[in-house]
Amino acid sequence: MPSPTPPRRPDDLVQLLTRAERLAARRLQGVLEAEGCSLDAWRVLASLSDGEGHHMTGLAEAAFLPPPTLTKLVDQLVDQNLVHRRVDPFDRRRILAHLTPRGQEYWQRVDQAVGAARPSLGEDDDLLRNLLGRLAATLEDPARV
Repeated sequence: MPSPTPPRRPDDLVQLLTRAERLAARRLQGVLEAEGCSLDAWRVLASLSDGEGHHMTGLAEAAFLPPPTLTKLVDQLVDQNLVHRRVDPFDRRRILAHLTPRGQEYWQRVDQAVGAARPSLGEDDDLLRNLLGRLAATLEDPARV
């Protein structure tokens, strides 16, 4: 006879964060699928939407992907004419990824769809964003843990 699963502790911060992240990702995936975009591609496109151009290492970190997986994804985005690669003018050994004009249009459409489907906490949106940013900064700094 299997043992019953222990009750969830609603006050456990990691449990709440995990649950919120998974629910948000599930909702986001539904919107993205309707636009023909994956969650990983959305993260890459979001990073590139600032127009700055990004190295593959930074994109991998921003998209939470291992470098080989990111490379395959960027290859797909290049094949779709959404992203192009350019040699970094300051370090010719490195490559910068940028959105193409088609990629910019696609990003704007996807971003609008995501924004329209995003649930709002009203005035608490900024508070939540601030608190999560502070938590992430605290967790990133080994001296503060």
